[in-house]
Amino acid sequence: MTEGPVKKALVWDLPTRLFHWLLAASFAGAYLTAESERMRDWHLMFGYTMLGLIAFRLAWGVLGTRYARFRSWTFGPRAVVDYLKSLMTRAPRHYVGHNPAGSWAIYALLGLSAATGLVGWAALADLGGERLSELHGGLGNALLALIFVHLFGVIASSFIHRENLVRGMLDGRKDAPPDSSIRHSHRAVAVLLVAAVAAAWAVLPQYLAAPDPGWSSAGYQDAHAERHEDD
Repeated sequence: MTEGPVKKALVWDLPTRLFHWLLAASFAGAYLTAESERMRDWHLMFGYTMLGLIAFRLAWGVLGTRYARFRSWTFGPRAVVDYLKSLMTRAPRHYVGHNPAGSWAIYALLGLSAATGLVGWAALADLGGERLSELHGGLGNALLALIFVHLFGVIASSFIHRENLVRGMLDGRKDAPPDSSIRHSHRAVAVLLVAAVAAAWAVLPQYLAAPDPGWSSAGYQDAHAERHEDD
């Protein structure tokens, strides 16, 4: 929680911010291309990008800067309840990093994103037939619903605490005590992250189009075709 005089402090490093927006864009792309056979490869690329970004975030949650580390926003149920209760008072608790309720939402978003991508991969590899394809679609819809809950929380928290959380995820700065600022933005890591995503988009399409059984999408296409025929 914040105490004492506040100023605009650098809280979110550049890799964390890039991960946030790249994941949002990847999910939007995957969701919008999910029902189109013609855009199948686009859907797969967005999905693989999501999985790669989740892997990066798991590593950065251990190796990253102060507020990016999981240990800085690991809260129990009691902390969540106390925080939500404080929102009903004139002095809501303010946290420099993620607040308890927000942290639970983010853990859920990371877990559901990973599950959606992994189930999609399993369906692509024809490991579970049509059931996995349907589960993949259901998880995608659940993830979309959770994103709307997250957005509502961001808007509500911005209003209650009188700070623009969206802008904070753009420039990395929030209202916080002077000694709360992180020392480095880690631009080099951000460049490597962008380079890795760009390299994946340059290389993976060749494998998606290849006849190699290891990259075959026959099971995925058959499941979707059957579902469309049933409709």
